Amino acid sequence: MNQLTFQNFELARSIFLKQVDGIDTSAADIQPDGFNNNIRWHIGHVLTTAEYFMFGFPEHSSNLPKQYVELFNRGTSPADWKGEVPTLKELKQQLEEQLVRIKAIPAERLNEKLEKPVFNLTTFGELVNFTVFHETNHLGQMHAIKRVIENQTAKQV
Repeated sequence: MNQLTFQNFELARSIFLKQVDGIDTSAADIQPDGFNNNIRWHIGHVLTTAEYFMFGFPEHSSNLPKQYVELFNRGTSPADWKGEVPTLKELKQQLEEQLVRIKAIPAERLNEKLEKPVFNLTTFGELVNFTVFHETNHLGQMHAIKRVIENQTAKQV
C-alpha cells in the first residue's frame, strides 16, 4: 500500500462534497419510493462509517456526536429519527474536517495489521480502500435519489 490509497480517498471525498453542494436542502429529506433512506441519511452515514473505520468511532474518536450512531449507522432509518438532526451544512463541514484528519494519517499505517479482520480485510490500507468503495457506492445512491426527485418535480410542473 502507498500514498495513492489516501489520494484515492481524497478524490472520492472531493467528488462526494461536490455532490453535497448540489443538494437542495428541501430535497435532502425526501425518500422516494423504492429507496430505504434519504440523501441526508446517506451523507451522515458516509461520515459516520468513515469515522468508524478510520478512527474507531465512537469508542476511540470523539470528533462526531455519539448520537450519529443512532442516526446514521447501518440499519437505521430517517423514519426513526428523534430529536435534532444535523443540517447539511454541519454534515458538510464535518466531512471536510474529517478529510483533513484522514490526510494527516501517516502512510506507514497503511500496512498496519488490523486487530481483527473487517469483511476479510486484514490491513488498515485495505480498510481505507474499502472506505473509498463505500463512499462512492453511497454517492451513486444519492445521485439516483436526486435524479428521481428531479424527475418527479419536473412531472408536477
